[in-house]
Amino acid sequence: MCGIFGYIGNQTNASAFVFEGLKTLEYRGYDSWGIAAKLKTKNLKRKTQFTIEKHIGKIGNGVLSSKFSVLSSLAIGHTRWATHGGVTIENAHPHLDCNQHIAVVHNGIIENFQELKESLARKGHTFTSETDSEVIAHLIEDNLKDTGFATATRNAFNMLSGMNAIVVAYSPSKEIVAAKTGSPLVVGIGKDEYFIASDASGIAPHTKKVVFLADNQMAILGKSFKLIQLPDGQEIKPEITKLTWEFENAVKGDFPHFLLKEIYEQPKVIDNIALTYKEPTQQLAKLIKNAYGTFMVGCGTASYAALAGTYLFSSIAKKHVNFSIGSEFAYLEDYLTNKTLLIPISQSGETVDVIEPVTNARKKGVTIAALVNVIGSTLYRLADHKIVLGAGQEKSV
Repeated sequence: MCGIFGYIGNQTNASAFVFEGLKTLEYRGYDSWGIAAKLKTKNLKRKTQFTIEKHIGKIGNGVLSSKFSVLSSLAIGHTRWATHGGVTIENAHPHLDCNQHIAVVHNGIIENFQELKESLARKGHTFTSETDSEVIAHLIEDNLKDTGFATATRNAFNMLSGMNAIVVAYSPSKEIVAAKTGSPLVVGIGKDEYFIASDASGIAPHTKKVVFLADNQMAILGKSFKLIQLPDGQEIKPEITKLTWEFENAVKGDFPHFLLKEIYEQPKVIDNIALTYKEPTQQLAKLIKNAYGTFMVGCGTASYAALAGTYLFSSIAKKHVNFSIGSEFAYLEDYLTNKTLLIPISQSGETVDVIEPVTNARKKGVTIAALVNVIGSTLYRLADHKIVLGAGQEKSV
C-alpha cells in the first residue's frame, strides 16, 4: 500500500504541492519517499531532464531540499511500502529512464518484470534499482523509439502482467500519463491544472472535482484531460464526481492519532446513516429478507464489521447471513445464483480482494448491495444498490 501524488498545471510550485500531498498520504507508505520535478532552469541539459530526490524514512519527518525552490509546473512523488527490493534510496520511487526524461511511480506488482528486465538489459538499458517498478521507465523509453509518449506508455502498460497502477511524467512534452488495473487512482480537475493521487484526500484541499479511474483506463494530463480505454486506446468521456467530505475530516485535530478520532466519530456516522439513508436502508432490509442466500464480504477492518454483522442479524433479526473474507470468497462462489444477495463492504471502494469477487458474482446474476464510503469508486459503480457511509476520509490503519 503506497501513496502517489502528481501535479501538472499553471502553478509554479509543483514540487511543494506534491510534497504536501504526499504528507497526507503517508499512511499509505512508510519506509521511503521521493519526488521528481521538471525545474525551470537555465541549464540546457537539465531543461529536458527531471530533478529527483529520494529519502529513507517517513516523509512527515522530511524536508524538501533547496534545489526544489526553483520554479516547477510538473512533478510526481511517492511514499513507498517495499515489495521488490529492500528499503534503500535506490529502490525508492520515482524511477527514471536512461536519459532522465521519464519519471515513474508505481503501485502493485509486475508479475513478468524479470522477463521484461532481461529483455531491456540486452538492448542496453541500465538499471539502478532492485525494483520491478524501474522496468516501466525503460519500457516506455524503448517504445518511444517508434511512437509518441502517450502511445508509448499505453503500449508499455499493456505489456505488464498483474494488478498495477502507474503515473508517468514526461519532461519534453510536459505531460503526465496514468493507467491502472487494481490499485486506485484519482484525477483532480482544477482551473488549468490537474492533480493525480492514489487517494482523494491529497486532492481535496485543491479541488472537489475528481475522476476515479476504472480498471483498464488511462488518463492523459497536459494542457487538457483525456481519458482512454485500454488496451486499444479509444477515447471515452470522463465521469466527474464531486467530493462531499471536507478536508477537516482528514486531519487529527485534538486527537493524538487517527484511530481514536475515528472511534469517536462512529456514533455520529451511524446517526447520519439512520437519518439520511432511511429509504436505501429499508430497501436493503427488503433485499436481505427476499434473497435466497445473503453473503457479506470484506477485508481487514471491513471483514470484522461483516463478521459482527452476522451476529447481529442472528440475534436481532433471526436471519442467517453468511460471511467471508474477500480473498477466500472464491471457495463459496458455487453457491451463488441469480437469487443471491452479496453485500461487499469497503471504505475506499477500491479493495482489490473485494472488487474481484464482486465482479465474478455479477457474472452469475447476483444482486450487489454495497456499503461504501467513496462516491464514484469502483465498488460504487459496480453495485446495483449502495449505501454511502458518509464517514469522511478514513486514515487509521
